[in-house]
Amino acid sequence: MDREPAAGFRAVTDAFRWEGVAHQPYKQDGSAPFKDISRQVLFHENALGCELRYFEMDAAGYSTLERHEHAHAVMILRGQGECLLGDAVRPVKQFDLVSIPSWTWHQFRASAGEPFGFLCMVNVERDRPQLPTADDLAQLRQTPAVARFLDGR
Repeated sequence: MDREPAAGFRAVTDAFRWEGVAHQPYKQDGSAPFKDISRQVLFHENALGCELRYFEMDAAGYSTLERHEHAHAVMILRGQGECLLGDAVRPVKQFDLVSIPSWTWHQFRASAGEPFGFLCMVNVERDRPQLPTADDLAQLRQTPAVARFLDGR
């Protein structure tokens, strides 16, 4: 017997795709540098004040280098890669948790050879990300590990 899904329930339909959830480009306006990444808004819950999103990158893809006032929390669900968090670069893998404080530079990069996906929880109402200036990049590049990360090495 076929039944309508219960309110608030979204069944998984394929690997890392959910019923009734649009698979969208990462950034709508294309103004920020990124590579081979998509997003899905899994829940947008005003009553909870949060939004849960799933981002996925192809092998060697990356998110935008950015910072903003709002904090957010990330759980790696698929693959492995690296995360720039402030002035540190850390390897990340499935089920690792990353807490991104307010005004902290951050970026995720997938390892070559496999997709990389993560859940990201943010406030429903949030500020827009800021991209680094040339001075910001020069400051970040003073840390050798960060410079290698930014150069994709």
